[in-house]
Amino acid sequence: MAKFLTTDWMSELTSTLNGHDGFTAAIASTDLVLQFEVPDAPDGTEPTYHIAIGGGSAEIAPGASASPDATISNDYETAVAMSKGDLNTQMAFMTGKLKVTGNMAKLMMSQAMLGQFAEAASGMSVEY
Repeated sequence: MAKFLTTDWMSELTSTLNGHDGFTAAIASTDLVLQFEVPDAPDGTEPTYHIAIGGGSAEIAPGASASPDATISNDYETAVAMSKGDLNTQMAFMTGKLKVTGNMAKLMMSQAMLGQFAEAASGMSVEY
């Protein structure tokens, strides 16, 4: 069990996503880089990370991307709630708990992928 927002968690999440049939089917023709920012992430975790999707697979890595399509920012409490499945991304966005900058059209075209991402990640054991 990896601690949330650590490099171990990112590695496990990468394996989980790439091993989930629904997620891999949803990203078959997707080329997208999403950057995540959690400015109040606890010490020992990564406050910025990104997921690069292309060629039918995904990779999550610490740090900022050189060219993200969209950047998603939220506080740690919101990140934990979404990770646990207690808060969905649409509700977080509509209530202002999640901010998105960048190419919103490209992100909106990836709704199937986002749903499969949440489903795949829900099966992980995570330490918060």
